[in-house]
Amino acid sequence: MSRATHEQSPDDPLAHLSDARPEGAAARPLFCLEDGIAFLNNGGYGAAPRAVLAAQQRWREQMEAEPVRFLKRELPVALRNAAGIFAAFLGCHGDDLVFVENATSGVNAVLRSLEFQAGDEIVTTDHVYGAVRKTLAFVGSRSGARIVEAPLPYPGSNPESALASIVTALTPQTKLLVVDWITSPTALVLPIHAICAAARARGIPVLVDAAHAPGQVPVDIASLDADWITGNAHKWLFGARSSAFLWTHPDRQRDTHPTVISHGYGAGYCAEFDWVGTRDPSTWLAVPAAIEFWRTMGGDALMARNHRLASEAARMLEARLRVAAATPDAMRGAMQTIELTRHGPADFENANRLTLRLADAHGVTVPIIPFGDRLWLRISAQLFNEMADYERLADALDAERTTG
Repeated sequence: MSRATHEQSPDDPLAHLSDARPEGAAARPLFCLEDGIAFLNNGGYGAAPRAVLAAQQRWREQMEAEPVRFLKRELPVALRNAAGIFAAFLGCHGDDLVFVENATSGVNAVLRSLEFQAGDEIVTTDHVYGAVRKTLAFVGSRSGARIVEAPLPYPGSNPESALASIVTALTPQTKLLVVDWITSPTALVLPIHAICAAARARGIPVLVDAAHAPGQVPVDIASLDADWITGNAHKWLFGARSSAFLWTHPDRQRDTHPTVISHGYGAGYCAEFDWVGTRDPSTWLAVPAAIEFWRTMGGDALMARNHRLASEAARMLEARLRVAAATPDAMRGAMQTIELTRHGPADFENANRLTLRLADAHGVTVPIIPFGDRLWLRISAQLFNEMADYERLADALDAERTTG
């Protein structure tokens, strides 16, 4: 009887693509995006290309052809191979990288592996992702550790002030710094290398939440003085949901465990994370196809293109909305925020109402986020976007304006 095999090279799903590297509307057929919508929230859950979904499906079919053989004998090799390819892309060693479902899972694995006690401090910023804030609150409530949020003024932050605020929050009681590379509510690209170096100089371990980094900004883990880094492949790197990684410095691996303890416990860092029970690993095994798609679509040139498009769109929206830029160029990426001043109160109820109105009445998918005492519009730029999408958003915002 013949065996199902996955012998295709990572770029097989891309063989039909031309060398033209389609962009904007011309790239939409490469994705499963619904017709008629302007999808401006790639920073939410990403959008996987058809080629990557096809690669994922081939792995599923191989698994279902003989589940026992695949999960027990073939998966361990395939998973480490995929981890090695992902690690090379990120600038680290494959044995230091494991797969997790998302960056929040990676953060949980680290925080719930460490031991804290009353009097300890865990420092983050007031731009921390909401789910991570809740995880920190959970850990603090069980251990007595104090959670300290360094304030990053917004608008008004710059790389120097952001670094200074975080450093000021570090004390002899600080046992861990948890910091975003790119903040979720405000899309600030923080000076992560300088932040890690400052913490390292003070002997403070660092957990970097790089949820939005892979595929949006250059990532070279070896150049960072971090202890743990976790990030998603399914946001900016075209991975299938849910695909993410946790990198752990070799000195920290013995004490870093998955949130689910299973048969791999005690067999080493990779063994513990690679097997936590029966699950569908196809999303992780398709990461090499996602990396190849990203490269085929331009790689570094695509990152630069998306950054330019997001900046051009932000400038247009700022002019249309008559607001000042909230973010200096040095802290902008392919995801940017614009202040909304004439669209109602800055609370979650109004933000959710406006988000739904833009989607349902205007066919524009974009998040509205209350932060501080203001409402913020967070736009994303990905391969399938073009300026017409943002002009459509501007028209929709004009139609939904609540004050003069």
